Amino acid sequence: MKKSNVFLVMMITFAACKAPYQNEPFSTSKVPTPPDYALADSWAVLPGAYPEALKNILGEVRPQSTDVFYVYPTLLSDRKDSSWNADIWAEEIRENVLNSAVKYQASAWAAAANIYVPFYRQAHYRIFVEPFKSQGGPAWEIAYDDVKRAFQYYLDYYNQGKPIIIASHSQGSMHAKRLIEDFFDNKPLQKQLVAAYLVGTRIPQDTFKSIRPMVQPDAIGGFVSWNSYKQNKFPKAYETYFKNSVSTNPITWDTRDKTTYDEHKGVMYTDGQLYPQSLTIDRIDGLVWVSLPKIPKRFLLRFIKNYHYADINLFWADISANAQLRAARWHALNTLD
Repeated sequence: MKKSNVFLVMMITFAACKAPYQNEPFSTSKVPTPPDYALADSWAVLPGAYPEALKNILGEVRPQSTDVFYVYPTLLSDRKDSSWNADIWAEEIRENVLNSAVKYQASAWAAAANIYVPFYRQAHYRIFVEPFKSQGGPAWEIAYDDVKRAFQYYLDYYNQGKPIIIASHSQGSMHAKRLIEDFFDNKPLQKQLVAAYLVGTRIPQDTFKSIRPMVQPDAIGGFVSWNSYKQNKFPKAYETYFKNSVSTNPITWDTRDKTTYDEHKGVMYTDGQLYPQSLTIDRIDGLVWVSLPKIPKRFLLRFIKNYHYADINLFWADISANAQLRAARWHALNTLD
């Protein structure tokens, strides 16, 4: 991918013309070669070896006393691509991960934590679309198995007892939700959980046994989640999917339903610049309604209702500040212990 324009890329993904998907039955013989997480090449990001795409956003990076394990969203979406899982060894796939999701999403947690991002054989976007949903079960399990193996390797060889932030978006959040269930929920590792940012998917209040939604900006050990949509608009699936799910305020991080422009810390735009005080939100059941952001070329957003593609970009600086606050709180409490 050329110099990235993540807003436009994701607009295309979610608002493209309705060309038919190319499809073929799932076959184990066509599953891409799996990652080996003992190899650095199986990771998009490891501390001490941040890619240029990330350095261009962050500048000088110093080691942190907290880690973030980030799982990226669906990037395999070409309607002409009949594969069920992404080939993480293909240069185009790797560059797409680095120059879009890593650069503009994972970077939001860099000031709070050391970033770990595994490449994984994510499922093609059509797994969310009828009539392909029922065909994609094995592809979905392959994707999650990669994420799970990567996290286990991270625990075994990299973590060394540090507190952990789980961060994710869209398909990544669906897999991260399972990570929480498998590794943290009612388990000893829960004590190391700073926060889980499970963004861009439906997470009901009672999803977990012992890990709850966080409604204070410095709360730790729980999760936050939100789905962004244009102000005063509803998705078609609002009643059947979004309603009754957690809708965190990603600006004030509390139970407030409205914010003002001066409270917003900043959009991360495709020019690599932050645009503070650019938007307001209204928090409703299952959605965060977002005003038209005050950013360059904002006229393009007038034609988009679903802001899913920018769930993290819109609140990049807000997430960064909040993650630092929660990490500091975790260390303060555990120092006292």
